[in-house]
Amino acid sequence: MAGGKTGRRTDRKTGRKTGRKAEKKALGRSFGRLWAAYAVSSYGTWLGFGAFPLVAILVLHAGPTQVAALAAAGRAVGAVAAVPLGPWVEFRRKRPVMVAMDLIRFTALMSVPAAYALGLLSFTQLLVVSVTVAAANIAFNAAGGAYLKALLPPEDLLIANGRLESTTWTSTMIGPPLGGAAISMFGPMTTIAADAVSYLLSALGIRAIGGTEPHPARTGAPRWRLRAGDLLEGWRHILAHPTLRPLFFNTIIVNGLIMASEPLLAVLLLGHLGFTPWQYGLAFAVPCIGGLVGSRLARRLVPRFGQHKVILSAGTLRACWSVGLAFVQPGVPGIVLIIAVQLGLVTCCGLFNPVLATYRLDHTDPGKVARTLSAWSVSSSAAIAALTALWGLLAALTSPRTAIAVAGVVLLATPLLLPRRENAPRSTGERAASLT
Repeated sequence: MAGGKTGRRTDRKTGRKTGRKAEKKALGRSFGRLWAAYAVSSYGTWLGFGAFPLVAILVLHAGPTQVAALAAAGRAVGAVAAVPLGPWVEFRRKRPVMVAMDLIRFTALMSVPAAYALGLLSFTQLLVVSVTVAAANIAFNAAGGAYLKALLPPEDLLIANGRLESTTWTSTMIGPPLGGAAISMFGPMTTIAADAVSYLLSALGIRAIGGTEPHPARTGAPRWRLRAGDLLEGWRHILAHPTLRPLFFNTIIVNGLIMASEPLLAVLLLGHLGFTPWQYGLAFAVPCIGGLVGSRLARRLVPRFGQHKVILSAGTLRACWSVGLAFVQPGVPGIVLIIAVQLGLVTCCGLFNPVLATYRLDHTDPGKVARTLSAWSVSSSAAIAALTALWGLLAALTSPRTAIAVAGVVLLATPLLLPRRENAPRSTGERAASLT
């Protein structure tokens, strides 16, 4: 009897158990604590959704060029600052790095409400904090990905990434409207302070995981020479891989265009069309139901159709929605349009992201994970920064609505960068696991 009452079945290609049994699988106390820490920081982040643009617009009275510059400069300088962090993270225990990055983000973000209370807040400080948080994000994500791969066996990575992705979209659904309401009632610094505290709680949760973590081994090469080679190792691995390479270029361009539109959309909705902060948050929160649905579909569709087909289909579909944002109007029709467009986009992203994250870990040797993830994150941040600055200039020369429309049209061409066939070997660790 295939399946039986439990819905358990075996994928003939991988030999892995799938279905409801796999979905409910316990991944251990350590992952549970890691997941809880991630959830706390994710809810804090999305409670503060768009907080810096809101502060720039409502407190410092910044225009579209300054708002775009804030988003671009923070990511660009943060990416440059994070370049040496990949090799640094690779050869250190990952949990202490994650705790340190959480504490850095807590300190940086708390400086904003403190300066505001003293009447000292400036646009320059927002830029400095943006840079600090962006660099810490890259280091944390690199350490977190490497730690997750070491913590769980390969067959559990998709389940774990699906749960993390579900948490992201649940917090995205709940956080922005609550944040918008908090800003309306208590002022724009409320959500930044809440975001900062969430990083402190995340650090405490990761610290509570306990256990021993072996120190990564170093080669016998001199330290300066090791660092010089390691600096480019992540990019070498990505660019030499026949499937990761097109996925890399597709992802950084798609993410860059989507994120470049975000500050312009904030200016359009909050400035030109007169949306209130809670309406702005609601319009982006409700569609996150789609992200939750997409992330849950990932662990059902991959065993049936394979990673490559799911990545190709979801990656193609996610490019088709953003152009609709150019037609948003004031009032209820505008909110309905944004929700419809974002629902389609977010559902596709919720499906695409955990499958990509799992594929990337599956096809990267354990000793290169932190450097590969750092290279990916640095490139993504740099692309977002460049495209955000470029689209801010385009908005200044034309209008925010025109710039958003152009981004949507360009996104329609990005599926051409997706890999058309799967022809890549897995990492050494994955090949060894498949033989045991």
